[in-house]
Formats: sequence, structure tokens, C-alpha cells
Amino acid sequence: MTTTPNEHASPAAKPRHFLHAIIDEHNKTGRFGNRVHTRFPPEPNGYLHIGHAKSICLNYGLAAEYGGKFNLRFDDTNPSKEEIEYVNAIKDDVLWLGARYDEGPHAGGVFWASDYFETMYEYAVELVKKGKAYVCDLTGEEVSKLRGTPSVPAQSPHRDRPAAESLDLLEKMRKGEFPNGAKTLRAKIDLASPNFNLRDPVMYRIVHAAHHNTGTKWCIYPMYDWAHGTEDSLEGITHSICTLEFENHRPLYDWFINAINEGRTDDGSGPWGKKIHHPQQIEFARLNLNHTVMSKRFLLKLVQEKRVTGWDDPRMPTIRGLRRRGYTPESIRAFCEDVGVTRQNSVIDIGRLENACRDHLNKVAPRAMAVLRPLKVVIDNWPAGKVDMLDFVINPEDEGAGKRQIPFSGTLYIEHDDFMENPPKKFFRLAPGNEVRLRWAYFVTCTSVEKDVAGNITTVHCTYDPDTRGGDAPPGPDGKPSRKVKGTIHWVSAEHAADAEVRLFDRLFKTEEPGGDTGDYMADLNDNSLEVLTAKVDPHLATLPAGEHVQFERLGYFYTDPDSKPGKPVFNRTVTLKDTWAKEAGKG
Repeated sequence: MTTTPNEHASPAAKPRHFLHAIIDEHNKTGRFGNRVHTRFPPEPNGYLHIGHAKSICLNYGLAAEYGGKFNLRFDDTNPSKEEIEYVNAIKDDVLWLGARYDEGPHAGGVFWASDYFETMYEYAVELVKKGKAYVCDLTGEEVSKLRGTPSVPAQSPHRDRPAAESLDLLEKMRKGEFPNGAKTLRAKIDLASPNFNLRDPVMYRIVHAAHHNTGTKWCIYPMYDWAHGTEDSLEGITHSICTLEFENHRPLYDWFINAINEGRTDDGSGPWGKKIHHPQQIEFARLNLNHTVMSKRFLLKLVQEKRVTGWDDPRMPTIRGLRRRGYTPESIRAFCEDVGVTRQNSVIDIGRLENACRDHLNKVAPRAMAVLRPLKVVIDNWPAGKVDMLDFVINPEDEGAGKRQIPFSGTLYIEHDDFMENPPKKFFRLAPGNEVRLRWAYFVTCTSVEKDVAGNITTVHCTYDPDTRGGDAPPGPDGKPSRKVKGTIHWVSAEHAADAEVRLFDRLFKTEEPGGDTGDYMADLNDNSLEVLTAKVDPHLATLPAGEHVQFERLGYFYTDPDSKPGKPVFNRTVTLKDTWAKEAGKG
């Protein structure tokens, strides 16, 4: 059974960070009545990526640790870029990661910004009446030109427009009487503020586009800063956890809620009624990985220009891509916990994500043998027609996995790289006159080779020692192994092997900082990020269904792709057994 992150943990049992200290203090003072209620608020304009995974694990993890609740909320305020396809994918990916918004003690549910459009509009009308908002006739370009500088205040020629006039124009905006961009509703705050977010920010803009939830009911849509705090308040969110780029937006978050609460009282006896809930916005450092770009706009460009096969291409940093590549939710959660939560921006080595995946798959993935670049081996002294069924340990990390039997015959395939006719020193694999161990099978010694007209080796001839069955030398007079071999290689029986398509994925970008030198991400794409091979694999792998993990011994961890069909398996390499990039870097 897969458990959700932190599901059974207390705050003291997990690595602690500054957010724990803040929540502990709030609980101590009773600020939110000892409640912890978090949310993950994606905009459905693309697929989630590994950066979102950190936010999901953090928000759900805190709710679970403190016995609170977690909401999935769609920030669906921009209908021109949002699609139901993204909505469905986000729901599925969040659940796959283990964040239960749908059921269980910590589930808050699914919410939509569009659920609150009417309430947000009513609050906006209230702010106009309070003299805290006004309708502006400037275009977006004109607003930018009049924004000012740190020492020069912004200009807004309509900020003293009478409330009655703004209310009339706002109603006409809602009714669709103006074209896109003709007018906006702006908050009346401080045109000279050193925080430009407070220089009369836009609250509503006109967008004549059908919405996936509300259809054509609305043609004005709230800006994120206006919607954010209102949504958190209405849902009873206690801790609104955002990434650091929203730190300068926090004064605006608080200003909007305070403006609504002006003239309101706790008991509702004030002229504007009862105060609304005021959550606490807190910021943390987002996840940045080297060799990776997580801009949804750029990822969409990769898809549209067919530089990848889709949002779920296993080279993509999307949750969909990682899933198809064979990453597990357990490994992603472990990675997010490993990198921790801080307020200091940094770039994390993607090797840490790969190592987290290796650590988990090492424990759970069954082993098998596969040969990616086959070279034929003929055992000349093997009895004609004989097939030996040998024991194979399914997972040395899991005694309960047991063993299965694999066929061994007189003709095998080994990896092409496991043979050299003229080997260098310390080459312990197969070579003329050299004896090696075939994994779980026998010791064999190379006696000769066959070549084609171009001089390429096509077949290696060997003899085997029947007394080494199982891969161990027979005991000598002293009871110890009579001899040792330094090399062990894997193999498959040629007679029994199945063909399989194997997709070897490398990092999508060849540089640690894509675009760092040129400013162009595309210039740093790795043209060799995919290699497709026809491999020879253990016969039982031919019928492995899609969605299964396996370790190909000595080669890495693999995952059966959705393209797999009975008799025609397709394997994606999830990660190698070792960090090959680190190895190559060490050579430099």
C-alpha cells in the first residue's frame, strides 16, 4: 500500500524548517484556533512540473503533519489560456504524488477561483464605494508608461473619478459594453510607493473569452493579486504558502483583505457587516534544478515545435514526463524532503533527484537481464539441444521476492562492450583466453572469434566449466573456491530471448544553466537526449504490462511505457545504476 507523505508523522518526527516554527507560534498563540489549512493553487494553463511537486508535497505535508486540511484550488482567472485537459491532468498528478484533496482526514476538496467570481465582484463594488478602487481608462501600455520610477511617482488620471461614475462603468464592464483592454478596475493605494505592486494595481481586466467553468457569463476577470487573498479567505486557509517571487506581493495581499475589513466588525454589527478571515502569506524558495527549464511557456513551445513528443515526453520535467519515464511518487517526495525548505534561492543538482529515484527503485524493482547491443556467444562444448533452467534472485534487497528460473543454452547474447579482442590492462570482462562469470550461470573462457568481411566481430566462441553451475567455482581441497574470476557479465539465451524496444533518455539540456551564455534555451538542447535500440531481453519481460518497474542488471532501472503491447514491450530507461554525468565530469 502506498502511503501519502507525512501521513503518519508528527511535527517532531520530520525534518523541521522555518515554516514549522511559524505554525508552532501561531498554534501557541491561538491565532487560527490551532488550525492548519493549506492549499495548492495552480493555474490550469499547462502541465505540472517538478517545481510544482515541491509545493504540493510541502503544502499537503504540513496539513498532514498538523492534522489539518489541504485544498486543491484552480486559479482559473484567465480563460484565454486555460483548458480542461490541463485541469484533469493536474488533478491526476496531485493525487499520484500522494496529496489527498479528495478523501481522507486531510482532504479539503477541489475549489475554483471561478466559484468566487460573484463574491469577488461584490467585494470590488464595496471597495469602489469605500473610495478604495476606481475604473481606469488607460490601456495596459499607457499604465506601464505612467508607472514612474523609484523616485518618480506613477500617474493615474482617473483615480479621483467619483465612486458613482466608477460603479456605473464597472457595471457596464461586466455587461460587456467595452472591448478588451478598454478599461480596468484599479485599487487606489499609493502612486509613490517604493513597492510598485502598490501603485494602484489592476483588480479586473476585460477579456471576452468563454470560460471552461462559467461559459460566457463573465467578460471581466480578476487579476491574481485580487483573487489570491479573497480565495484564501473564503476557503478558511490559514497559511498561504507561496514562492519567494510573491514576497513583494504580500503587502498587497494584506491590503486587499484589510480594505474589505474596513468598516466591518467581528460580530457583524459594523456598517459593512462581519469581518472576513485573514490568512497569513508566507514565502519559501522555489525549486530550481540545473540542466532543467521549468517555464510553462517554454515547455509549451517545445511541445508545439515538436522538439519533444508531448507534455509527457520522458525527457520533460513535467510530472507527466517523470511518471512516464518511471519515476515513483515515493522518490519525488523523498527528493523534496531531501532538498528541504528555506528562504534562500539556490540551484539543486538534478543528480539528487536521480539518486532519490535509484534509492527507491533499488528496494522495490525486480531484477532481470537484458542485452542492449547484442553480440552472439557460442559455447562450443555445450551439449547439443540442452536447456538448463537456472535460479535467478528477483531482488536481493527483498528476500520475500524469491527466485525465478531463467533458461540457459549453448548460444547466448552478451553486451558488445563486454568483449574486447585486444583489451587494455584491467579489462576484466570477456577477451581471448580470459575467463569470466556469466551472472547466475557458469564460468566461460573465450577461445576464438568470427568476423565479417569488414573485420567486425560477429560471434565469440567459448567453452564453459560445468562444475561452476550457479556462477561459483567448485571448492578446492581446503573447502574454499578453487579459483576466482574478476569479471561478471550478464547475458540472455539467444533461443529464448525476446525482442524489446528500449528508449535511452539523457538530459534534455546539455548545459547546467540552459540559455546561460546565449539567453536562448533552444541553443542548449541536447540533440542526443534520446536513443532507441532493439534489445534482447529475458523472455518473461515480453509479457510485462505497461507501468512496471524493473532493473536490468548492470544497466539501470527501466519502466514499461504505455506504448507496450503483449509480445512487443517498450522500456524507458528511468535512471542508470550510477550517476554517469558525475563520472564524466570527474574525468575533466
